[in-house]
Formats: sequence, structure tokens, C-alpha cells
Amino acid sequence: MSCRQAEKPEASCNKTPPQAKCSESCPPGFRKLTRESEPICCFDCIPCPQGEISNQSDMDNCVKCREDHWPNHERDTCILKPIIFLSYEETVGIALTTSSIFFFLINTIILGIFIIYRDTPIVRANNRGISYILLISLMICFLCSLMFIGHPEPVTCILRNTTFGMTFSISLSSILAKTITVVMAFHATKPGSKLRKWMGSRISYTIILFCSLFQCILCLIWLFTAPPFPYLNMQSETGSILIECNEGSMIAFYCVLGFLGFLAGISFIIAFLSRNLPDSFNEAKYITFSMLVFCSVWITFIPTYLSTRGKYMVAVEIFAIQASSAGLLGCIFMPKCCIILLRPDRNSRKYLTKNN
Repeated sequence: MSCRQAEKPEASCNKTPPQAKCSESCPPGFRKLTRESEPICCFDCIPCPQGEISNQSDMDNCVKCREDHWPNHERDTCILKPIIFLSYEETVGIALTTSSIFFFLINTIILGIFIIYRDTPIVRANNRGISYILLISLMICFLCSLMFIGHPEPVTCILRNTTFGMTFSISLSSILAKTITVVMAFHATKPGSKLRKWMGSRISYTIILFCSLFQCILCLIWLFTAPPFPYLNMQSETGSILIECNEGSMIAFYCVLGFLGFLAGISFIIAFLSRNLPDSFNEAKYITFSMLVFCSVWITFIPTYLSTRGKYMVAVEIFAIQASSAGLLGCIFMPKCCIILLRPDRNSRKYLTKNN
């Protein structure tokens, strides 16, 4: 007897309908969607929406997965989301690790050259002690970029940006001290100059100490108020979990970066204004170029950093650290190393006096 011949059609249609006349069973991964203006026994099978599953046949509604889980390809079970971070095994991590070690070794070689030729005029011309401090701080900068690679841990999240901020403040304050020393050395040679009593290493080391202590205070305030911590970001990328270091206080983070920018800007202005000093004091030209590279890298870094997410954000920060450190190393020290190794005739007091 068909549904039309029955006295109570609705009662008969509630029974299992002949498969030839209505719908087939919906497999797992699909849900039923009743057709409008047709009996309840007639329906369509539609896939579960994104983030939901059905693990039984003929389910009326799909079930949403937990926040840290995601449907498999068939959408019939929930699986744990993959955790994504910048690792040492992937191509980007290998490239950044290799470049960090490479620049560290180059820095070590330059430091060794300066130590071997420490008594030559070109090394002594602008306070070799500050040069040693600058080279050592740049070495630490190259190594601290390695803390940004790998699985974020509470300790590495706290150390990586604070270490970077401290070592860069030492580097930039050393450059600022070099720049001021260049200007004072030139003006102190003029007859009757009152700057002679200020000449010496004391004022240079005072500048480095003051700037480093100020940055240290900023970092301590950051750590005691809202320190960085590992954070599971489940919203940025669909179907995966980004584990990253939350900066804690973004105000403190940008204060640390802002102070570095302030030091770089002051050094650039002073070096640029004194770039035309006599050749024996041409350190200002090298510092001007180095600060130009440094500022260009970090001005480009900020919008790029804000527009990326996850491991690529970390990669951008590592690249900025390495590129700016390499710029300082190359612009300030490479010309001197070329003179020391390739043009020893220019590394003499007679040559410096002749070109003064």
C-alpha cells in the first residue's frame, strides 16, 4: 500500500520509505537537510561545515570540534590541530641559523684582527676599548637571534627580546660614544679649546653605562609588570595552532624599541653633521652609513612585523636583527680591516698626519 492509499498518510510516511522513492542514508561526515514542501523521509545529504563533524549515519546536526581539535579530511572525527612554530628543521629556520653562525664567525675574525693589530694607528684612532665593546655586543646580537628559533618556552620568551634590547643598546651607545669622541677629538685640536680636559675614555664609558642602565631599567619594568609568555594562538590560522611568544606589555616592547631608535637617530644626526671632518677622523663617515642601514632596516621592519603572523613574524624579527647587526659590522669595521690587511701603508701615523 502506498502513502496515497493509506488512511493516515503521515503515519505511513514515518515508516522507512522505499529507497527508490526517497533518500538514501547519509554517511558519516554529512548531515541531513530536509527538503521543503516534501515529507520528512525525503532529505539531502550535505557535508558538515568547517570545524564540525558527524561520526554516525543520518545525523540531523554536525558536532563542533573542541578549540584545539580540527576535523579530519572525511569530517567524521576530530584530530588534534598541528602546532606550528619556527623550527630548526625547516628551510627558513636552517637559513636563519646558518646566517647567524656565519655572521658570528665573521665578527669573531674581525675582533681577532683588531686584537692582533691593537697597537696600530687605525685601531687606536678612535678608542679601541669601545671598538672591542661594540664587536662583542654585536657577537651577542647575532647569537641572541637563535633564541627566536625553536619551540617557545617561558624562559626563551622572557630572555629573547630583553637580551636583544640590552645588547643592541650597548652596541648603539658604543656607536654614539664613538661619534661624540670623533667630534670632540677634532675640536680639541684647535688652539685654546676647552674640550681637551674632557678627552679620554671616561666620558665614552659613561655614555655607554648610562644608556645601558636606562635600557636595563626599561626591561626590568617590562619583566615585573607584564613579562612575555608562550601563547597558543588558535585563531590566526585555520586548522592549526600557532605557538608564539606574547609580548605581554606591547607598550613596554615598543618603549624598548623606541629607545634603540632614539640612540640610532642621535648617532646618525651627529655623525651626519660631522661627516666632513678631516680624513684622519673619517670614522664619522662609516658611522653615518651604518646608521643609515640600521634605520632603514628597522623602519621597514615595523610595518612588515605588524602585517605578518606566526613563524613568519618571528622570521622577520630575526632578519631585522641580523641585517642591522651586519650593517653595523660591515660599515664600521670592514673598511678598517681592508686597510689593515690589504693596505698596510695607510695604517701608519705618518699617513694619518699627512692627510689631516
